[in-house]
Amino acid sequence: MNKCFILVLVSVLVLGSKKPFSPQSEMALAYPLEKERIVESIVFIAGVDEGENTYYNNAKRYFEKLGMPIVDSLYTIDDIIAYVNKAGERHIKFKEINIVSHSNAWLGMSLKTTVNGERITLKSLQRAMATKNITSICDEFINETKVIFHSCGLGENKQLLNELKHVLAAEQVIASPYFNVFGGKYAEHYLAKPYYGYYPTAESKGPAYLAKEFKQAYPNEAIDWFTALKTRQETSFGEAYSFKFNIPFEWEFTFDSVTDIPTLEDREAIMDWISESPEMAEVIYKLQIPIEKFRWRSTVKGNKLIIKGKTTVLCVLVPILQSNGANEYQNVRVEDRSLYQIL
Repeated sequence: MNKCFILVLVSVLVLGSKKPFSPQSEMALAYPLEKERIVESIVFIAGVDEGENTYYNNAKRYFEKLGMPIVDSLYTIDDIIAYVNKAGERHIKFKEINIVSHSNAWLGMSLKTTVNGERITLKSLQRAMATKNITSICDEFINETKVIFHSCGLGENKQLLNELKHVLAAEQVIASPYFNVFGGKYAEHYLAKPYYGYYPTAESKGPAYLAKEFKQAYPNEAIDWFTALKTRQETSFGEAYSFKFNIPFEWEFTFDSVTDIPTLEDREAIMDWISESPEMAEVIYKLQIPIEKFRWRSTVKGNKLIIKGKTTVLCVLVPILQSNGANEYQNVRVEDRSLYQIL
């Protein structure tokens, strides 16, 4: 094999784009210009719901009840920065900026770098900054601002949070390592601790088998894994429940000759070939998901070998309760360093 080009394609949610400043956004900025105005808080709902997921709509209702101004037409960090800059030019500064965006440990944030850009990860954000694709924020407009990300698990990624703080030039950047839940049965906003399991997509061995795997992975947790895996929504106060999603990706290899393409007859042969490639093995290692938890397929098209992998992630969520024994969910206070990463 003389040439080998590797292309990793991750299926992502492609969000629609609207005009950077909707009439609602313009009204939010319509304040007198002659004197600086400090707005206590603003919320960017940076995505739209797909299918049965109502995360963004639930978050919007929650912040509306708190009386916060909401912008729900901007889905990129570039557009949000442009909005803040435009507000600053009109002598408006925000004391607190809330950004609601899906996020997970494998695919990064649903919030994109630019309209035609990538989902935000550490590398994609650094690339966008290096190529100057993201608008530079005016420091004086945000240097006293607290930026709070309502993005599941983002608080665990300290490197990405630091990069976001650098890009936004904010006084503080805050995110929780836990899952943000909006529109819950017992609280409109609470945090939940996640536990993860995996299986090759469409090849589940059933909840009893999966429950045993969770028990082995988390031996010190007193959780009824079998019940949690069969419970798809919050039904009882403080009890665990679960949801699942897929992580698909694709490798494409180009060979000089069809005769150079290896014959990968089954799943084991594909896994062996991946393991012997430093580049592919590194990708799997960074995902921190066992290679056998993927469903593997290979196809040949002309002088190209295409390898596809897909795993289903099972996420068990346990709501975080008050530590004093009160029959309540833990208060969501961004100042609480036991719940939030504050940089």
